[in-house]
Amino acid sequence: MSLSHSELTEALGQLLPKVIEDCQALVQLERLSGGASQETYRIVISGSGDQRLLAMRRAAGGEEGEITAQHPGLAVEAKLMQVAREHGVPEPQVFHVLRPEEGLGAGFIMEWLEGEALGARIVKDPELDQVRPQLAHMFGETLARIHSIDLQASGLDQHLQHLSPEDYVRQTWERYQAFETPQPMIDFTARWLLDHLPQNYTPSLVHNDYRNGNVMVDPSGMVAVLDWEVAHIGDPMRDLGWMLCHSWRFGRAHLPVGGFGQAEDFFAGYESVTGQTIDRQAVKFWQVFGSFWWAVGCLGMAEHYRNGPDQSVERPGIGRRSSECQVDCVNLLIPGPVSLVAGDEGAGLVDMPRADELLTSVVTFLREQVMADTQGRTQFLARVASNSLEIVQREMVFGRAAAEAEVGRLRKLCRSEETQLQELRWQLVKGLRDGRVALDSPGLAEHLRGAIVNQINIDQPRYPGLATALEGGAGV
Repeated sequence: MSLSHSELTEALGQLLPKVIEDCQALVQLERLSGGASQETYRIVISGSGDQRLLAMRRAAGGEEGEITAQHPGLAVEAKLMQVAREHGVPEPQVFHVLRPEEGLGAGFIMEWLEGEALGARIVKDPELDQVRPQLAHMFGETLARIHSIDLQASGLDQHLQHLSPEDYVRQTWERYQAFETPQPMIDFTARWLLDHLPQNYTPSLVHNDYRNGNVMVDPSGMVAVLDWEVAHIGDPMRDLGWMLCHSWRFGRAHLPVGGFGQAEDFFAGYESVTGQTIDRQAVKFWQVFGSFWWAVGCLGMAEHYRNGPDQSVERPGIGRRSSECQVDCVNLLIPGPVSLVAGDEGAGLVDMPRADELLTSVVTFLREQVMADTQGRTQFLARVASNSLEIVQREMVFGRAAAEAEVGRLRKLCRSEETQLQELRWQLVKGLRDGRVALDSPGLAEHLRGAIVNQINIDQPRYPGLATALEGGAGV
């Protein structure tokens, strides 16, 4: 179902007057920025009165893949939004779920709501200054309403996968192992999670991606909970731990709830609806799991880039964000002293123009010309492309020294004569997977800290988790 923008516009123009009340014609279709796993469109239609706006959510490339309990599909996502709306959760009204015979792929058309959904703007937009201190409590209240939905009465139990904490950890670990890339910190975290599984929970509807960036807000408060595509039935504390992950603080590391609020306000909002005290240890488990899950998810984006169907520049860029999540796991589980390797500014740079100068020229072109002359998704992807080139620049400076230091530590840790970094990583990973390497093995924590901290210094040195790690892992 790979359609060009013009083909998609034509097909949608034929469909809308048939399925949307008082729609005479499609006026404009615009794909919005972001959307690495799903596509989002802004639709302008005309009717008997003024023009009005709709939104469409569509599978990437229009191809949804196999519908399974783990991936129930966009039709179920639409149902989740409808059910949540009925239970007092702010949601847009869903008008139409796309059908195969309509030729548009998988997706649904819904009400357009005005508000801010970009997490980076929510944490700093002056228009939200008055409501921002109240958001953590509001987010807690709304999440509690989601968790209180009766699964049987709503029929959601017939569509969603039930995942126990152990099942979820093992499923995620197995997904990562299928990528065939040795990432020792991911294996270390999987082992830790299996050793600290929550013992008691009430199976509930879990949104599974409830965070700043997936909730639309405006100066009056919450407008809509978005992106239900990975919902399941499981431990509701999963959503609370995910909300606290560093990845969703957008530079405000000291405000653990989305970069705008404190955990206690979030918990108080939740408890005001449920009447039950939150188990803080269970939330900590799911916070660790959240970073583990997103570390694997980022690698999955890179894998998807290799295999299609959506081979946008965004996917490999997200792949390198795995180190952000891994440094968060370091800070939560094995904080301690660590240092950065010294870079070599002139390594291999002998041509005229040098490789770094070529990269700089392209980054400058993307940031100062392409981004200035474009908007929407093209502007967004130009920023992503420039960020990817800057990663390459930093790898040229720090990569060799970081690799040499890692080889030295691994040879000692694994008691190996091997000299190839990738083979040494595999030795450690296999030892972690089969239990031959204990989590408290001498030198293991120090090695993992050193490897991940130096990797994040290449991938995203401005990520707050790096500063946290260099300070010893405090304040996570």
